[in-house]
Amino acid sequence: MALMSINNVSMSFGGPLLLDEISFQVEEGQRICIVGRNGEGKSTLLRLMSGDLVPDSGNIANQKGVTVARLSQKVPEVLEGSIFEIVAGGLGKLGDALNRYHAVSLEVASGGDVARLSEIEEIMESHGGWEALTTIEMVISRLSLTPDMRFENLSGGLKRRALLARALASKPDVLLLDEPTNHLDIDSIAWLEEFILKNIKTLIFITHDRMFLRRIATRIIELDRGNVADWACDYDTFLKRKEELLDAEEKNWSEFDKKLAREEVWIRQGIKARRTRNEGRVRALKKLREERKSRRERTGRATIEIQEAARSGKVVAETVNASFSWDDKPVFKNLNTSIMRGDRIGIIGPNGAGKTTLIQVLLGKLKAHSGSVKLGTKLEISYFDQHREQLDPNKSVRDSVADGNDTVTINGRAKHIMGYLKDFLFAPDRANSPVSVLSGGERNRLLLARLFTRPSNLLIMDEPTNDLDAETLELLEDKIMDYPGTVIIVSHDRVFLNNVVTGTIAFEGDATVREYVGGYDDWLRQRPQLETEAKTKESKVKSQKEIAEKRPEKLSYKEQRDFESCEVEILELPVKIERLETEIEEIQTLMSDPEFYKKSAEEMSKTQNKLEALEAEHETTFERWEEVESKLEKYRERTKK
Repeated sequence: MALMSINNVSMSFGGPLLLDEISFQVEEGQRICIVGRNGEGKSTLLRLMSGDLVPDSGNIANQKGVTVARLSQKVPEVLEGSIFEIVAGGLGKLGDALNRYHAVSLEVASGGDVARLSEIEEIMESHGGWEALTTIEMVISRLSLTPDMRFENLSGGLKRRALLARALASKPDVLLLDEPTNHLDIDSIAWLEEFILKNIKTLIFITHDRMFLRRIATRIIELDRGNVADWACDYDTFLKRKEELLDAEEKNWSEFDKKLAREEVWIRQGIKARRTRNEGRVRALKKLREERKSRRERTGRATIEIQEAARSGKVVAETVNASFSWDDKPVFKNLNTSIMRGDRIGIIGPNGAGKTTLIQVLLGKLKAHSGSVKLGTKLEISYFDQHREQLDPNKSVRDSVADGNDTVTINGRAKHIMGYLKDFLFAPDRANSPVSVLSGGERNRLLLARLFTRPSNLLIMDEPTNDLDAETLELLEDKIMDYPGTVIIVSHDRVFLNNVVTGTIAFEGDATVREYVGGYDDWLRQRPQLETEAKTKESKVKSQKEIAEKRPEKLSYKEQRDFESCEVEILELPVKIERLETEIEEIQTLMSDPEFYKKSAEEMSKTQNKLEALEAEHETTFERWEEVESKLEKYRERTKK
């Protein structure tokens, strides 16, 4: 039986049907990505599946006992408490016990009553609290959050990270994630991918991050003009098949329109068309008209045009041994870089590392504390910063771009504001709507529309890809590639960086900033691997040590059983790994034979899927072996004390 069934669900918010009698089922173990253009109803569908919305018609049924958790794009205003309390709160009654344990632990650390801690430890023992505590502490740490910070005092981005931690730690039967990579840095996104693959069985998610999508999704569900299409394939295969489907649809519609045009000419020829013997043809024409009227056209592609200024000088910005600190805390030191006209530079690094600060220093807004920074000549700068360039929610979309004017000037040509906004996929009714009703993707498109009315030869973009649909993302990439000026981009979107930038400036810890040729994948190949691996190992060991110190010194009954189980498993896992490696090698040998490619597409696909499943199982088994070894070592160390 399916975990969740969506049956003939329809939903509208006053306009055309957003969802038009859609149906599909969710099976255990699937990782489903919901794709579609902005405004197609992806977030609405997740809200319906979580029970936060009730459909206009149809129903959504869950298997008995199935738990569902959802990460929303919007942050609820009613939540209060520490980050630990918010995250633990997603575990229900167990969360209450965890919160009591956490609070009493802090009291004991300050000299409180140890006996109270012992009482709560017994509750934790009987309800599986230790494993849950470990998970909570891990997700809070890996998402760069501080457990005791007050949730209500956080920025919007940090609140979403805390809510993501809450959803992950609850480990529901079905997890719904709406843009989970927003506000995460590259390291956090990579960790999230690993966590999902290891810990989350059934996932339904929406994302603009194409690398995340490719890594996680095993099934694609597309929303398009109110209908749903189910694609049991990877993302790249989906894109290819979708393009073929749209080509076929366009061809069919073209033939239909030609037939309708012929019949319209015939009916206008005169009295002959109304004779009795032609009544059937007249009825058929009426049916054709009704069919044409009910057709839902696909929204056109965005048409983005960047307004260009005169050329800047050859050197845009140059630093020699530049260093900068906040309150004696180094942000970067001894930076040597030259940004030349036409360069497209990506800046990457953890959240809070100082990427925005570096831009401010390069632009001369902040002064380097040592070294020198030279800014180029004839610069016309446009700065896309969705955190600082706020939109007035009460203004209309058109006034947000044109400030009450009827036209905007783009590369010397006057263009009516409604036509300009149409290029950014804003229909006339949407162009006259207040900013407050826009979705996240629409707000981002509006920011881009406003930015590109300003002439520039230096374009600085801070996270420009958030919430944009795939087609608009690809068009933005093309326009940046064609832009003759210089571009500096802060982004955590790895595919975007790979497709656009010619060089990368990376924050790599300890105020070290290095420059690399190429995009994200090029940085991965060139960065100092040994240093990175050493720091990762050190961080992992430190985290494990901190968790171990909070556990009781004596093994509980459950831990003793786990210890004995691990001793058996450590003997079985190497045998399983060897068997998997043999099977993988046999399939790889089969696929290397030219005869293999004479088989049917279905047979080749089955073999490829089997190989991928075996490789995934091999990776999981190897990781389990390391996990069991680590647990045994920890248990043995504790029994020695």
